[in-house]
Amino acid sequence: METQASTIKAEARRIVDRLPDSASWKDLIYQLSVRQSIEAGIKDADEGRVESVEDVRRSFGLPE
Repeated sequence: METQASTIKAEARRIVDRLPDSASWKDLIYQLSVRQSIEAGIKDADEGRVESVEDVRRSFGLPE
């Protein structure tokens, strides 16, 4: 069974391997940030920390 650290390392390697040879540090950091944001969102959804579209629109004063 993989630990979380080894899973993260493996995914980080996959992200690096998918980058073009001309990628910058900024490109790498962006890709890692996107991945982390997606995982955080999935975790929030799994744990029920979500809001309906209607609630979000209402909080921004937008029509439902």
